[in-house]
Amino acid sequence: MTIRAWLLPLALLLAAQAGAEPARPPECIVPAKPGGGMDLTCKLARKGLEPVAKLAQVNPALRISYLPGGIGAVAWNSVLSQRRAEPDTLVVFSGGSLLNLAQGKYGKVSASDVRWVAALGTDYGMIAVREDSPYKTLRDLLEAIKRNPSGISIGAGGTVGSQDWLKVSILAKQAGGDAKSLRFVAFEGGGESFTALLAGYVQAVSGDASEAALHAASGKIRVLAVMADKRLPGPLSHVPTAREQGFDLTWPIIRGVYMGPNVPDKDYRKWVAAFEKMMAQPAFEQLRAAHGLYPFSMTGDALTAYVNHTVDDYGKRAKELGLVR
Repeated sequence: MTIRAWLLPLALLLAAQAGAEPARPPECIVPAKPGGGMDLTCKLARKGLEPVAKLAQVNPALRISYLPGGIGAVAWNSVLSQRRAEPDTLVVFSGGSLLNLAQGKYGKVSASDVRWVAALGTDYGMIAVREDSPYKTLRDLLEAIKRNPSGISIGAGGTVGSQDWLKVSILAKQAGGDAKSLRFVAFEGGGESFTALLAGYVQAVSGDASEAALHAASGKIRVLAVMADKRLPGPLSHVPTAREQGFDLTWPIIRGVYMGPNVPDKDYRKWVAAFEKMMAQPAFEQLRAAHGLYPFSMTGDALTAYVNHTVDDYGKRAKELGLVR
């Protein structure tokens, strides 16, 4: 074979390789702006997958992108309309996402329209004020709201019917107030709510414990109550529960990821197995705690059944509150 004959196929091979697009890393979509619990969930997945990636045959270098709007509705509809079969696209969801889904805020869709991959942990509701606020306890705040409901602005993720709205509404009702008179300011996630609180645009925030834990270390906020069965470990360990203060309310919030409905089963099962391996690692418990989440692990078919039951239950509660017909 002449040198020229040998070089020709080599040149063709190099040209083909040069024209080929490099494989895109898997993507984790945050359906909110940076800085909140949804953002933390993607970052937990990226960090947690690193030690098991080779064994699970997945790329751990998750590319995090942000697609806020409609408290998850924009991301949901983007996946259903444009990214139905992408094998390496994950989208974060929370208990609030399931509540919005149950109330029809994502349109005429159902929980069966996507593939539920994994729940990585749970969070809990909380109520916070600025450190210099005159309200020292949850009862202090609720009594002030009862006296002058329009005089206290409450930052919340979402509008009427969102989980942040429901938490305060239920507490206000238990305190003898009128939930319909509450003054809410809607934001796209916890990051915006806390920014508004620190700037003095709102006087209180209804949000999640993981988000509050990020700000608590600065000493600029005071968490008045967590909505868990017992006090939480970590930076909020000193914060009493709502029940300790005489209000019967707990509010667990699972966090996890889903995929498009037409993702091939082999790719879906690959990611389910990857997250199962990730959460089985002894070090994952500490990593999850560092991201402000508490134990709750569920994947694949079991998670799908859990989500379907939860959405159905939320739908019944929403009807009882007159939020849906």
